[in-house]
Amino acid sequence: MMPYQKLTAWQAAHELVLAIYRATDRFPKHELYGLTSQLRRAAFSVAANIAEGVAKRGNGEFRRFLDISIGSLSEISYATLLAKDLGLLEAAQANEIESRREHASKLTWGLYKSVSRNATKRPRRGLGFSLGDRARAPESRHDRTAASQPESGMK
Repeated sequence: MMPYQKLTAWQAAHELVLAIYRATDRFPKHELYGLTSQLRRAAFSVAANIAEGVAKRGNGEFRRFLDISIGSLSEISYATLLAKDLGLLEAAQANEIESRREHASKLTWGLYKSVSRNATKRPRRGLGFSLGDRARAPESRHDRTAASQPESGMK
């Protein structure tokens, strides 16, 4: 397992969280449980889901956490636009956040694609079929031989 801090997608997400916390620190107190909280939680979610996904078993689970991160990046885009339109963010602040968000998004998408490619290259572990398919699983020569011979009662 690679430490999440070495992933450039996580590094960019962490920088985005820091920028959003600094920008929302200036939001009015009446927005503390509204847009301030929403932006901060979405930003935290991006970095936290990358970190958590790295620790999960298998690329399928990692992709699921990256998918959540990508959704949170989209949420940040809208929340930033809304904050700018409401006059809570100056255009320069909104542009900085959006630039960092785009960068984190590109890196996270790239990581998602890389993890997806690697998932298809790895051989499937286990039986090669699900337990629901057990009745349709091909019999081995040993199974046919054992089924055709009477039991001797010895084990």
